[in-house]
Amino acid sequence: MSINKHIRFIIILCALIAGIAAAPKVAAAVKIHGMVTDENNEPLEFVSIRIAGTVLGCTSGLDGAFSLSAAEADTIRVIFTCIGYEEAHRKLIEPKGDVTVNVKMTPASYTLKGVEVTEIQKQTGAIQKIDGSDYKLAPDVSGGSVESLLATMAGVSSNNEMSSQYNVRGGTYDENSVYINGIEVYRPQLVSSGQQEGMSIINPDMVGSIAFSTGGFPAEYGDKMSSVLDITYREPEAFEGAVSASLMGGSITIGSASKRFSQLHGARFKSNSSLLGSMDEKGEYDPKFFDYQTNMTFRASSKFKINFLGNIAINNYKFVPHNRSTNFGTSTDAKKFTVYFDGQEKDRFETYVGALTLSYAPNKANNFDLLVSGFLTNELVAYDISGEYWLDQAGTNGSDDDAEAIGGELGVGKYLEHSRNRLRASVFSVGLRGTTGIRRHNISYGLTYNHEDIFDRAREWELRDSAGYSLPVDPAALKMIYNLDSHHDIASNRIAFYVQDTYKLQTSAGYLNINGGVRLSYWDFNKEFLVSPRLSLGFVPEKAQRWAFRFATGLYYQSPFYKEYRMQSIDADGNNIISLNHDIKSQRSFQIIGGADFTFRAFSRPFKFTAEAYYKLLGNLIPYEVDNLKIVYSGVNSSKGYTAGLDFKLFGQFVPGSDSWVSFSLMKTQEDLNGVKVPRPTDQRYSFALFFTDYFPKFPKLKFSLRGIFSDGLPTTAPRGSRDKGYFRAPAYKRVDIGMAYALLSPPKEGQTRSGFLRHIKSAWIGVDVFNLLDIANVSSYYWITDVNEMQYAVPNYLTRRQFNVRLSVEF
Repeated sequence: MSINKHIRFIIILCALIAGIAAAPKVAAAVKIHGMVTDENNEPLEFVSIRIAGTVLGCTSGLDGAFSLSAAEADTIRVIFTCIGYEEAHRKLIEPKGDVTVNVKMTPASYTLKGVEVTEIQKQTGAIQKIDGSDYKLAPDVSGGSVESLLATMAGVSSNNEMSSQYNVRGGTYDENSVYINGIEVYRPQLVSSGQQEGMSIINPDMVGSIAFSTGGFPAEYGDKMSSVLDITYREPEAFEGAVSASLMGGSITIGSASKRFSQLHGARFKSNSSLLGSMDEKGEYDPKFFDYQTNMTFRASSKFKINFLGNIAINNYKFVPHNRSTNFGTSTDAKKFTVYFDGQEKDRFETYVGALTLSYAPNKANNFDLLVSGFLTNELVAYDISGEYWLDQAGTNGSDDDAEAIGGELGVGKYLEHSRNRLRASVFSVGLRGTTGIRRHNISYGLTYNHEDIFDRAREWELRDSAGYSLPVDPAALKMIYNLDSHHDIASNRIAFYVQDTYKLQTSAGYLNINGGVRLSYWDFNKEFLVSPRLSLGFVPEKAQRWAFRFATGLYYQSPFYKEYRMQSIDADGNNIISLNHDIKSQRSFQIIGGADFTFRAFSRPFKFTAEAYYKLLGNLIPYEVDNLKIVYSGVNSSKGYTAGLDFKLFGQFVPGSDSWVSFSLMKTQEDLNGVKVPRPTDQRYSFALFFTDYFPKFPKLKFSLRGIFSDGLPTTAPRGSRDKGYFRAPAYKRVDIGMAYALLSPPKEGQTRSGFLRHIKSAWIGVDVFNLLDIANVSSYYWITDVNEMQYAVPNYLTRRQFNVRLSVEF
């Protein structure tokens, strides 16, 4: 018998029972109906509603609505139950006719030996919900950014504390989709180092919810292969604000709300010159990063809502280098690299985002959104820097006596680097999306049109002299060791459509969640049409509710943006010229993901252990190499490969009332490059991350946080080289940050109030952070020295060293 027949049978049976129960009082029946919501006023489905002392009952629908009838009585007691929530009771005194009962369910909690333990939500889909509230006080160079939080998750890695970029399961930074309020946002294209990047586009003080997927995500999300980060900014319910300040910058957030209108504004400023001063390259660092964002919502009626999202980011990076001294090598082969500089670098990155969303909900089962957005990035990278360098055996200064004793001078030379790179890119987008609930089905669909304009003017070159000879050596001409020229104006259009269905069913065997959909897209630049089917399943067994199993598969594409289809070619004069590949194809990834969650209690507290295994079959790959944050693509589809791995995570309240987690990942990603099997540039074979928080028993106002990462080094090769000709691995990335925060004013407990001016302050914290506690010199990239004999030396560019920070944060 099919599921539909079972459902019809149950409905008929319930109707017969209800009829029999009501038979003695045919004319006296009470219709009870209403809505069931959670603590956030979101509809709750699959809530069991029953009449006490009878067999009458029903379950709430997708929109949280329910309806049932019962015989009249002096008192009717209605009981509401749902897994993970406290049982709710409503007593109706002498009810007659139609009675409306709306119930808000409270998450279940258990009191064991005076400790409150809260249930941990199970994950049955490809998207996981993340609570970032505890991370606001974490020791973080970027100031509690969402991306820094993600870097501690299983399957996610970041080997540069100054950057908000991250890799997910062997993918590049460019393979991650980021959405704010349903609008896809982009990162600057010319950023090549963490020093230039500034702040993340996501303001952590404005975040209301975080949804994240490391793979197998549904069809509603765009054409990226690795991950989805879906951020929703919150809508204030009353006047609120937050102010924070530290040695590296500050932020302010102000919000207010009335019956129809809410607004939230945030401004941030950052200048991490003190942090940059801990690097080997000494000079005058003058970075200034500013960001303003707003999220405003107007509710014209109960059915119509207008939302505006705005962002202005202006990042200026100025650097006048003086000198650099780097020691590297091994104990038996130590080397010293010394440089004296002249010149400067001036970079400017401007980003503007504006998005208007019109939402219309004609009824509880339907919702429609019209989205209009614009994205503009205006970028300039300009530098003229010369340097004179010496490469010696450590312990020598290049003298003849030292040279005879230890080996002395290995190389001496000069170089001059020049760049004038300008990029202006804009994306105008119009989209229509909707959701329709039909019984247990939740159908989502959407249509999006994007118009892209790109203005590219790039000119960069490097002149290098070694031992009095310019490289490459040519007696007849002066040649550059590297030069590049790009001059392009591009306009293109993309259109995408998706439809998906989420089906949820509670059976005697357990809870089943199915999501299936397809995404269609077309790009007129290369006349490519893509079909991307996706499917995910989740199941919680009725007899083993501590377990949750999930499976996802699908065909995903990485639709090229500007950098992927730029090809380098050499003209008759030996110059590197950028041309555009109109035959470029989207990179392809067929994914299979299986995982499980197991929730348990230990030490009278809740925990969740998660494990996932995945395999990605990769095709139409565009080979690339990574230098710090700069990704250089070949511009052609000339490779194929795979990625496979295991992710583990233990999450829970190691300390009551505070979340902590440990994650561990194993991965291998490989590609066939020019007939040679080599690891991909993101082949991070292992990664361990820890985020831990603790309250001191005798000082409950003092909070301790620790963030640690230990991950494998990535494959790297010489500039303008490729891994099929040779590569080596950078050292492992090891970093520990700690922080202590003291509550000058703790958040008031329920029912507690303050008097005077302090009643306006929700909380106030002062803290001290120690970044890179162990003072480990991690490598971000390499500077390559070539002598007159074409011998190359890789000089490591180290990241930041140990640094102290003081911060103050106040919420009101």
